[in-house]
Parts: sequence; structure tokens; C-alpha cells
Amino acid sequence: MSGAQLYDAIGATYTVTRRTEPRIAEQIWTALGDARTVLNVGAGTGSYEPPGLDVTAVEPSAVMRAQRPAGAAPCVDATAESLPFEDRSFDAAMAFATIDHWQDPIAGLREIRRVARRVVVFTCDAGDADLFWLNRDYLPEFAGLWADRPPLTELVDAIGARTEPVLVPWDCADGFYHAFWRRPEAYLDEHVRRGMSIWARVGPDAEQRAVRGLRDDLASGRWAARNRALSGLDAAEFGLRLLIA
Repeated sequence: MSGAQLYDAIGATYTVTRRTEPRIAEQIWTALGDARTVLNVGAGTGSYEPPGLDVTAVEPSAVMRAQRPAGAAPCVDATAESLPFEDRSFDAAMAFATIDHWQDPIAGLREIRRVARRVVVFTCDAGDADLFWLNRDYLPEFAGLWADRPPLTELVDAIGARTEPVLVPWDCADGFYHAFWRRPEAYLDEHVRRGMSIWARVGPDAEQRAVRGLRDDLASGRWAARNRALSGLDAAEFGLRLLIA
């Protein structure tokens, strides 16, 4: 299933839980430097698009495009691997939590590099999936989703990027997969899970097994005992990265 097909299937309620987290947005916008024209690839409903700049969005899912708010940047139906723009058309290009849905991540990154002088990509280093307790204790299928995908080192090399860690604040406003690391009860809420593509990718059996296990461990106190070290943290490291080129 392509990324567009996936989000056409699961993205109808995306805006309920997914929104801009200002602390992560600030890190992304700082990385864009002095850009005035910005291309947002895999733009979804428009989260993280920098205000005050000339933004053009690219989003292949009709369901996601339909949820972009009034006044949002103009949005083109296209994919990262085949962008309908001339070389160096933009000062910068950004892509947030979308690269894992591309058919060919390396080709997509090179295409973005072609059309923009600066590239900022938010992604996940899945090389150590067990950094996150949800993968380690409840969803071992997570690691398998990345088995045939290019590792972070290849993504970096494809565009000559450097990496910058992105910490997840404990009260993260954007309900992506790692957002509720200190609020585990949120993963029991189906509405919250529907804003995370991971559950559709692993399938309903794995999802329900993970939910049952987490519910039981929260009730018994096992989750708290295993994750005591997280309780005092304001932000945590789970392998999320910016690629900046």
C-alpha cells in the first residue's frame, strides 16, 4: 500500500489528534535558516508549515488534502519521488514524519534536494527500536516495519546531510507515535491510535495484543515499575532526528 492509499484509508480523523508541537516546530523552522520560499513534502493537513513564509505543499492523499484548513498553503497532488518543479525552485524543502511512507526514500530525498537549496527532514532512526518502551514491551513488530527500508546512514549519505536529535516533550501537543511516552494511558484510546499510521501497518491483531498487554500492566503497576526512570523527565530521546542538508 502506498503512502497515499494508507492515508486515504486511515486519515479521515487525522486532525483530531495531530497538530503542531511548538517546541519541535521551532527546531524545524530554525533549521530552515533564512529561507523565504519553502516546499512542504508529504504535507498532510499542514502541521509545521512555517508562518510568514511563501509555502507550497505537496500531498498525494486526497483525504489529507481535504482536511487542510482554509487559508493553508496551496497544495499540489504529487509524490516526493516525482516533484513537478524545476531545479532549485525553492529556498528550502521540509518533510515531517512522511519519509517512512515513501515508495523509494532515497529517490524522494534526492528529488527534494534537486528542487531546493536546503533540506530539512524529520524522521526516525529505527536502528534501536527498543529505546521506546512501547516497542520493547508491547509491539516488537515495529522493528520489522523498517527491515527493508534504508537505514538512517543511507538517508544521510543520499543528500549529504547532518543529523540533529529531536527530543519529545512529555506533554507533546502532536499525537504522533512517540508523543505519549509519559502518558501511557493515551495508547488505550482508539481515537488517539487512529492518528498513528503504525497501527494500520502492523495490523489489528498486533494492535489489540499490545493494547491488552499495556492495559494489564498499567492496572498491575508493572508499567510504572519498568519505566520509573521516565517519571521525572521533561523530554526524552527516542531516535527522532532532523536530517539537515
